[in-house]
Amino acid sequence: MSEPLPSSLAAAPAGQALTVQQVSAPAHSPEWASWLSDLGFLPGEAVRVLRRGARRTGNLVVRVGQSTFALRHAEAECVAVTARDDSAQ
Repeated sequence: MSEPLPSSLAAAPAGQALTVQQVSAPAHSPEWASWLSDLGFLPGEAVRVLRRGARRTGNLVVRVGQSTFALRHAEAECVAVTARDDSAQ
C-alpha cells in the first residue's frame, strides 16, 4: 500500500490522528521552522487538531506528543502531516 501524500496541519480535520512528515517555513519567517521543531513538531511525532477557531483561517488548538498548543493558521500551514494508523499508536 502506498504512503498517503502529506497535507498541512492547517487543512487537517479536527480529531484525526496524524503524523508529522516535515516542518518548513515561509521565506518571510524562516525562524518558524526551528520554533515549531523546538515545540515538538518533529518528523514521526503524533499530532492531532483538537479544535479550530470559528473562522476557516483562525487559530487551531493542537496536541503534539503530550503537549497542547494554540497555533495560528499560517504556522499550522508549515507542518506537513499524513494520516496515522490508530493501531500503530
